[in-house]
Amino acid sequence: MATDPPADLMLAPINGEARSIQEWLTTFQLAVVALDPFTNESSWLLETAGRVLLHFREADCRSAFVVTGTADEARQFLGPWADRVLTFSDPDRTVVKALGLNELPAFLHIRGDLKVVGAAEGWDPYEWRDVAEGLAKVMSWSVPLIPEITDPSPYAGSSARA
Repeated sequence: MATDPPADLMLAPINGEARSIQEWLTTFQLAVVALDPFTNESSWLLETAGRVLLHFREADCRSAFVVTGTADEARQFLGPWADRVLTFSDPDRTVVKALGLNELPAFLHIRGDLKVVGAAEGWDPYEWRDVAEGLAKVMSWSVPLIPEITDPSPYAGSSARA
């Protein structure tokens, strides 16, 4: 079950300087999809996750991937998504552990006060839709279609603690 992160948790973008999560949340809330580039479970959901994050890109939140690999591994795994969506590398799984995640992929909504107000682990499209609906309501934004016809069937995620 997802937990609220500590204010000093560092998030390192693949093309910039690491900052604390509190700094990343100064102006905007976070919509985050955490992925493991070394598992099928995360690769099966890459297109869906990218679509969901792009939907919120223009809303008053930061949409981002957290990839449990180095910056180079994140770029290789994400391909063009790495240029389209803010991406944080988490090679030691520090972020994933601090967020209390048990399964990847995971979709989280984190408010400016460091509260995780929505979380879905593994791929249950209805749980992901619940997170998206909560985020959309707070952002006064539309809700992305989840699931879409091309999305995979529900499945359990891989271990986030690997």
